[in-house]
Amino acid sequence: MIMVDANGTPLAVHTDSASPAEVKLVQDTLAASFGFDFPERLIGDKADDSDGLYADLTEIGIEMIAPHRKNRKRKTQDGRPLRRYKRRWKVERTIAWLQSFRRVRTRDERKAQHFLGFVQLACILILFRQISG
Repeated sequence: MIMVDANGTPLAVHTDSASPAEVKLVQDTLAASFGFDFPERLIGDKADDSDGLYADLTEIGIEMIAPHRKNRKRKTQDGRPLRRYKRRWKVERTIAWLQSFRRVRTRDERKAQHFLGFVQLACILILFRQISG
């Protein structure tokens, strides 16, 4: 899972096995930030639509913006905050940048720490490309 700013610059990255739900990984990703403050808003996809996650992020002071799951009984957002969801393409673009690195595209390493190191190295190279212009 990755957290990026408005320009697509990676701010936090967290890797885990494919088993856990994405909702459980959001807190770990926020904790793994590269020394930045928490964002005001967090834009997620339908997998991040959870009452528990909304409550946890509201405690911290973060507004969660995510479309509703199809089977959701109680709607938590109207259409107004979801207008910001249109900016999610910047996250997908950053993921595509990460996929351009062969070692990050598929996880071949046995240890999660080794794979996390390659992902962080790819993030550093993306940052360097953005800084150098």
